[in-house]
Amino acid sequence: MITVATFADVRAASAGRVGLAPTMGYLHDGHLALFRAARAGSDTVVASVFVNPLQFGPNEDLSRYPRDLERDQRLAEQAGVDVLFVPPAEEMYPVLPKISVIIGDLTDHFEGARRPGHFAGVAVVVAKLFAGIQPAGAFFGRKDAQQLAVVRRMTVDLSFPIEIVPVSTVREADGLALSSRNRFLTADDRRSALALSQGLFAAAAAVEAGERAGSALEAMVVDAVGAAAGIELEYAALADAETVQPLSELTRDAFLAVAARVGETRLIDNVAFSVGADSVTVDRGDILTGPSVLEDV
Repeated sequence: MITVATFADVRAASAGRVGLAPTMGYLHDGHLALFRAARAGSDTVVASVFVNPLQFGPNEDLSRYPRDLERDQRLAEQAGVDVLFVPPAEEMYPVLPKISVIIGDLTDHFEGARRPGHFAGVAVVVAKLFAGIQPAGAFFGRKDAQQLAVVRRMTVDLSFPIEIVPVSTVREADGLALSSRNRFLTADDRRSALALSQGLFAAAAAVEAGERAGSALEAMVVDAVGAAAGIELEYAALADAETVQPLSELTRDAFLAVAARVGETRLIDNVAFSVGADSVTVDRGDILTGPSVLEDV
């Protein structure tokens, strides 16, 4: 694996079908799943590490966001990455962008409503990565379901010749979704945070048993989170997987999302539903059978 700092160096080091996995670094098992998925279908695997300032609001944790490049390099190489792209800010933004991507009603709800400007920043940085690296495929985690919808729609609307490949959420053995922010959880917070996945899993089981009402599914998450100490629920909602609009009934592909503040840390999670003619397939994510790489920190 080589580490490079410019778009030109990425292109020079790439050959054949290029698979891109964008990250903000401080890698965890969810990122490693992206790299392995890219490895399975690509000749050259490129991973980017860039903490994008455009997607952080004035009161968000840009300065606190964890960083450890040496660790990221080691983990990326072990997971099969060929080129690690670690651009300085001046490579990504030689001048402050005046051109933005207008996302529309994909961000009217959920994360978009609570983090104004976040997805506009995501769209700009992803568009720049797509243009500068020119991958054939790009790999994004289902854990950020609204981001996945935004990237998919941007790819279609701007005619990027790129396949967007979703990768299932990766969870620790007890169900907690992997996040770089998990390192900020205290021991008590960590125990309380399990209520998020427990509520989602209860709703997933209800769907498999035939429940389709959005209000009932949302209530299961609300009840689980409400029974845990130290959690401030922001939302629990069933949404259309493509339009990210609230759904009253599970009649098409969707996700059930939850966001909450656990202690001082804000967490998000979801389960995804694929609706067929006669059944619904649930993607709860992939459960680790061993310790997370975050435990090595």
